[in-house]
Amino acid sequence: MKTVKNAKRIAWRSYSMWANYLGIAALIAPDVIYLLAERDTNPRLWWITGLVLILCGIVGRLIDQGIARSPAVVMVASLFMAMAQVPGQTTADTSGDYTARDVMAVAVPLIAKWEGLRTEAYQDIVGVWTVCYGETKGVQPGDAYTEAGCRAMLAREVREYWRGWRGYLTPETISERLHPAREAAYTSLAYNVGVRAAGRSTATRRLNAGNVAGGCDAIAWWNRAGQRVVRGLVNRRADEVALCRRGLT
Repeated sequence: MKTVKNAKRIAWRSYSMWANYLGIAALIAPDVIYLLAERDTNPRLWWITGLVLILCGIVGRLIDQGIARSPAVVMVASLFMAMAQVPGQTTADTSGDYTARDVMAVAVPLIAKWEGLRTEAYQDIVGVWTVCYGETKGVQPGDAYTEAGCRAMLAREVREYWRGWRGYLTPETISERLHPAREAAYTSLAYNVGVRAAGRSTATRRLNAGNVAGGCDAIAWWNRAGQRVVRGLVNRRADEVALCRRGLT
């Protein structure tokens, strides 16, 4: 296969090609960020960003080649738009007949109970600098907050962890297998172990497969810190499992 005469120039200077490069970068960004900084980010946001950039790159290249109105282009554009609107991949704070506020009403007090409030930075049982209700992002020795500031921080963080975890769910799970207490249980797990770990856990995989009870039971497996079982985590997981199993026989 022969390339065009100015292929190198197109590859490095074409805006449509750079849109594709950036789109691919956005798709792999969550994994790279986690590997380099051990920080969870919302995979759904990166996926949508990458998809839009790649779509712009494809359409831009076709426009440059003067074939933007061909049936093939219309078909490709329609396919990408359909993919971007797959049910369950929206960012709306709703699920079934309840809203994010209903989930937060259960999740925030639950997480506050188990994380405990400490307004000055400290090192947790595995040596990570922590403050308020278990916040670790960017925490440095000497950091301090008011109780009201900690509560507001917790509410914001819990919502982000909830959104991040939901990015791993199937449309069927979102529409048929959840209620506020169950979402609060998984959100508490995600807040404690990280969005990526919770999203890829056996607990979430079982939930997505339709084994709701098995997924709830698997939450209890996350009871270790530093390779040893911790009584506080055992008790926390028991609370989460009880919430998750509400409505199950």
